[in-house]
Amino acid sequence: MGQREVSEDCIQMYFKVKGPVTQFLGRAHLCRAQLCAPKSTENMEEFENCVTQYMKAINFAKGEPRYYFLVYNASVLYWQMVRPFLKPGYRHHLVPSLAQMVSALSQTEEEDKEWQAELMLELLQCYLQAGESEEAAKLCATAAPFIKAHVPQKYRQMFALMVSRDIHIHRKKRVCCWLLMILLFELAHLSLILKCWEIASDCLSDLKKMDSKVSSRGRKPSSPGPLCCVQAQLDIVRRLDATLQRAVRLGEPRLVHTVCATQWNTCLPLLQHNLRHHLRKPLTSLADVLEKADSLAAQLRCQVHVELAHIEEDADRLEPATEHLRKAALLDGLGLYQDKITRALNRLQLCTLLYQVPARDEDRATMAIEQAKKAMPKDSVRKKRALLVNAGLALAPDTFQIVLDGENEAKVSTGKTRGRFTYLFAKARHHTLSVDKAVGHLRRLGGQNDKERIHIWAELAKVARKQNVWDVCRTASRFCLLYDSVKVKKLAKFKRGKKKKGWDGPGQDSWGHSEAALQKQASPTLLRKFAEVGFISAEATVHLLQSEGVQLNNRPTPPEDVSQHPMGYIPECPEDNAEWIMYRSWVEGLSQYAMNCWLRSADIGQEIQEPWIVQNAVVYVLNHNHHLIKAGRQRELLDALYHLLGIMKAVGHSGDSLLLAMLCSALARGLIIHWIPALAPEKARKQARSNPLHTPLDPEAASEVRAAVEICEFALNLTNGMEPEEVVPVSARQQLIATWVKGKQLLQQQIGPRLGVEEQSTNEDINCTTRVLVALEMYSCNGLGLMDFTVPPLAQLVKMASECAWSDLLVELQTLMRLTHFTYMARDHEATMACSQKAIQMGIKYLRTFNPVEVQLLAEMLSSVACIQGRSIMENLKGRKQLRLAAAKAFIESARFAGVAGSSALVMLAARHYWNTWLPLLSSAGSRKKCKSATQRIISIINKTEARKQVLGRRSWPRERLSGPHSAPHSCELLIALLR
Repeated sequence: MGQREVSEDCIQMYFKVKGPVTQFLGRAHLCRAQLCAPKSTENMEEFENCVTQYMKAINFAKGEPRYYFLVYNASVLYWQMVRPFLKPGYRHHLVPSLAQMVSALSQTEEEDKEWQAELMLELLQCYLQAGESEEAAKLCATAAPFIKAHVPQKYRQMFALMVSRDIHIHRKKRVCCWLLMILLFELAHLSLILKCWEIASDCLSDLKKMDSKVSSRGRKPSSPGPLCCVQAQLDIVRRLDATLQRAVRLGEPRLVHTVCATQWNTCLPLLQHNLRHHLRKPLTSLADVLEKADSLAAQLRCQVHVELAHIEEDADRLEPATEHLRKAALLDGLGLYQDKITRALNRLQLCTLLYQVPARDEDRATMAIEQAKKAMPKDSVRKKRALLVNAGLALAPDTFQIVLDGENEAKVSTGKTRGRFTYLFAKARHHTLSVDKAVGHLRRLGGQNDKERIHIWAELAKVARKQNVWDVCRTASRFCLLYDSVKVKKLAKFKRGKKKKGWDGPGQDSWGHSEAALQKQASPTLLRKFAEVGFISAEATVHLLQSEGVQLNNRPTPPEDVSQHPMGYIPECPEDNAEWIMYRSWVEGLSQYAMNCWLRSADIGQEIQEPWIVQNAVVYVLNHNHHLIKAGRQRELLDALYHLLGIMKAVGHSGDSLLLAMLCSALARGLIIHWIPALAPEKARKQARSNPLHTPLDPEAASEVRAAVEICEFALNLTNGMEPEEVVPVSARQQLIATWVKGKQLLQQQIGPRLGVEEQSTNEDINCTTRVLVALEMYSCNGLGLMDFTVPPLAQLVKMASECAWSDLLVELQTLMRLTHFTYMARDHEATMACSQKAIQMGIKYLRTFNPVEVQLLAEMLSSVACIQGRSIMENLKGRKQLRLAAAKAFIESARFAGVAGSSALVMLAARHYWNTWLPLLSSAGSRKKCKSATQRIISIINKTEARKQVLGRRSWPRERLSGPHSAPHSCELLIALLR
């Protein structure tokens, strides 16, 4: 009736008079507990008083069986009182009282087993959030059999709690698959409740197919394009939004929360800057539903409001954005997003100031950055740059302009001397001296507003990067990274050269963690920010290198000396010129700085245990050093690659097995390539075959080659199909197999009859392709003056290849091409014809389905296959003219494919063989007539290929010097033959 004061007076009067000990004493304690219930989660004194009254009622009631009902009533009222404490960060306050409540219900043998099980599960969550793992384990020991016996429908919920919080349980084989089956079953059940018949049917179909999918060979299907994925995800979001409205109408709170959680998880991949505007309506519905239900999922609600604030801000709706941030701040009980929300609110407030200049430097910088963000695409770079420079000057008025001018060539002073390298020397010195000034800024600032300034510098770097204002981006990144306590110390040098240590230990590289361990620990948020800015800084530094005409980790090329000199002048060697050495060292220092940034970011990823940061660092290093890897210069990256692999092994690769395989391949190749001897002359190889004894590697070489073999085996064993989620494309395994086989040869270790396949490997498709690829590499390594492998017969190898289920058409065609080559070298004409014919037929069928780069590679392979086919026919003519014509046709096909590939060398090689094939027949007028159209076609291919080469500005020379009486004809020679 709302008469609280009257109730309090009545309770006081009851306790003053000592009445009979009946159920009303217990009821009085329950009434007093309700009257002193806490008004908020912050008033812990009221909470303790309230809990005391409930405990008094329970202790009184559990002494007499006839009063057991009061224990149940107390538990219900208690649970209503503590509901606000069920949000994250407050559950630990409930542990003592809730434990007593559960114990009392157990002693009274409560009939409502479901209610008792519900409180047990809630107590388990309280133990887990309070970090009391031992108590949680004890509760599980008693609660699990109780729930399984009396409330089996809740046993799955308890199991999920135990798994999610890492309580040790014995997991059955393929537990991930089992949990996925459960998820599909629950989704099907939910769909049936909501009458979504199609979704339910799909779930049941997937459940039926689950066993076959788990036991399948693990091929990864070709992924659809990004646009298709986004549209599919948005379609799911729209359907879940409709499902949420249905769940609300049904009025089932748990169902509503389940759909809300599913919708949020579905929206997560779409919360990117260019996609999140699609989520305004569904996220608004989600926030409204949770708010109306007064949901205890405070962290989820906070995150939703933060994202809605970003979406509203993107659309310049500042008032709704501010309102969402205020709601988020109220929901952030743990303070996880306090700094982020405070900065966002401050930024939005600054955006509303039209004609006022903020008093704080940080606010002035933030305002300038926000103005730069709102610049129109048509605005000039000068205008955008001016705003960004103003932001930097507000943060560091003493040094920002000095560091920024370090890249201003107008500020470079060369003095009176004008040498060949004077300007380059002056530019390098000017930049170095200017950048060094930045260090003093942090010392003079004295740690004032560090966190806020880090975020502002980072935002300035990001905006400058987005708007392609590279000099401001580099300068802002440098100032931001000054706050990284590890980077202030002297960084370990990025070494170009060999690695002498084993590959397994992170402490064995030149980027040791001992220095980092001495530094004070920064918050994960700031470390993550340093990692992101490190990526930006490295990328911007690569851009500066490119403006100098140098690729990352390449040495600069001395400029041409265009000045006039007297006769007899002897040009000076650049390597003896101090100015050139200074400039070259500066350029190499920029490369070193970029590599340091990426490797430091990887270290941060390991420190805060976020694998995505490590993976990004690996991707950056591999992509920006692709020119080194392509040129076979992986050895120059050994230290960096070792370091990255050690970190990936420590933090895990998060299912990105392909990236790990690529890293292992580059590192293993870098270790081994230095020790592969140059190809010996044919005479020396014949002597080596007659003398099977080979000189073993020296200890240093053997150590590195052995490490390379171990790295390859690590990656190959990981991706052998035992775990379907770790399967990688066969092309990635092919590179590892090639390095592994070569390492085995250098170590003089024979490969067993299983051809590198482990006995416990169960994926027969991968096993089959592995055996074929290993055997092909063994054939390729034989006859080079090193140890020869004991190889399986070619006929057996051809049969094995035909039985494989190839998941990569290019690799299959390459395999057929190599088999064609080896069977031709073995003078097995029938096998040569079979392999070449199959390869050409497949290539013609699928040529149009590949992208341009793959088309060029495929066309080169087909040209070589057709050429080998023609040569094999010519060697088995036995005077049959029809076979000579068939060989000529094969050479025409070879020229045609070479023209598609744009390879002049292959075109001319095919033309040579075509010419030699027809030459004995040209004495006949009839034969010349037959030869005419084909010759015209080859001339056309030659001319088109040469024209394309000139357009692309490339120089392409034949792969081999042709000698003998029938050397390769020029197009004019073919034209002469045509005129005959």
